Amino acid sequence: MLISLGFSAVLRLGLGRQIFIATIRMTAQLLLVGLILSWVFSLSSLWAVIGIGLLMTILAAHAAASRSARTYTQILLDSFVSVFGSAYLLTGIALAGILQPDPWFNPQYSIPILGMVLGNALTGVSLAIDRYTSSLESQRDLIENNLALGATRWEATHAMFRDAMRAGMIPTLNSMTVMGIISLPGMMTGQILGGADPSTAVRYQILIMFIIAASTTIASVWILTLAFLRLFDNAHRLRIERLETRK
Repeated sequence: MLISLGFSAVLRLGLGRQIFIATIRMTAQLLLVGLILSWVFSLSSLWAVIGIGLLMTILAAHAAASRSARTYTQILLDSFVSVFGSAYLLTGIALAGILQPDPWFNPQYSIPILGMVLGNALTGVSLAIDRYTSSLESQRDLIENNLALGATRWEATHAMFRDAMRAGMIPTLNSMTVMGIISLPGMMTGQILGGADPSTAVRYQILIMFIIAASTTIASVWILTLAFLRLFDNAHRLRIERLETRK
């Protein structure tokens, strides 16, 4: 981090304060998480896992909702429903159907997997909703013209829905494309450094990436569907007044 601070000072990037704050914040957060997880692992309690999982989900939903340049009244609720539904569904499938730890909610498995899935789901949600709301605002005249000519709300906006889905899924697909050739993912690297057999670490990583891809897809579909229902009424009218530019 001293290298980053040095270049910021020499090149006058004006990032010194942000680098310092980010460094302190990251270190403090990770140390605190380490202490909390050690306590949760020792308890091996379902309620402790649920509590930690809900807290992580709320924070992920808030992060996803706050990254969009435009907002509407229920965006936080929609973000929570999207990341909660997709992350818990896929994490549950992985734990109960594939990994099968004993007990099934074993925090050593459930919390790290849920954290990875939530982190990627929130990225997909934030990119998808930002692209979608931006398209609704910039192409308002085209949408309302199509609606006036008799198109349904879906017919008038399905191209924007499709583009927003692509925006939400591209980061995950890009990381999958170069994984193992250009980059070695963190989970696999951590297992290898911990002494695990590389082939076992690779199988775990493949499983995790499939789960992440599926959860990102589901979360993006849900947030866009909910936004679509919020910003169009049953009379097939665009309610652009419900959309606000974030200050």
